[in-house]
Amino acid sequence: MLTIVETNIGCGRTVPATCTATRGPNTSDEGLIEAISGGDRRAMNLLYARHSVRVYRFALRLLGNEATAEDVASEVFLDVWRKAKSFEGRSRVSTWLLGITRNKALEMLRRPSMAAADAKACQEIEDAADDPETAIQKKQTGSILFECLKKLSPVHREIVDLVYYHKKPVNEVAEIIGIPRNTVKTRMFYARAHLSKLLKEAGLERALMAA
Repeated sequence: MLTIVETNIGCGRTVPATCTATRGPNTSDEGLIEAISGGDRRAMNLLYARHSVRVYRFALRLLGNEATAEDVASEVFLDVWRKAKSFEGRSRVSTWLLGITRNKALEMLRRPSMAAADAKACQEIEDAADDPETAIQKKQTGSILFECLKKLSPVHREIVDLVYYHKKPVNEVAEIIGIPRNTVKTRMFYARAHLSKLLKEAGLERALMAA
């Protein structure tokens, strides 16, 4: 489903031909960012492989459109390649990436040509180990959950996505969105209450905790 860039992060087109090989064994996110800032293409590939799906899914839940979410995810990693030196290490790399994703998604939403949400876009990627019945159940559950999420306000939907799908703690959610911690807690309280009601009405009251 995710075809944002080639596995070589489009080196022939968006990355300078003078990309260097990975310089050292540090494969932590922070180590990869440091290597990327020096033009390390292999480090860029590894960071992309590690975080591209979560970036895409976050963009998809904010935008509701697969093609637009792919565009956003591509722009996010191109920004990482071009601006890795601007990462100051004040937050985790995953938090930094989601912050970039959010800003780009909001820019997309402000564009008049933004496409309508696709109700099928948020279905979970199938696990190859799933039998056909389990795969169908996952698709049905994902579709129903997506419909419930769409009924939340944008700010509440964003909070739910970051806390439950990306497992971000309150302080990191506050950093990504740019609001106080107490505001995050308040929004989470009301978002959970509303979503719990919607899921119960849909027969999926346990789905939020299982996500």
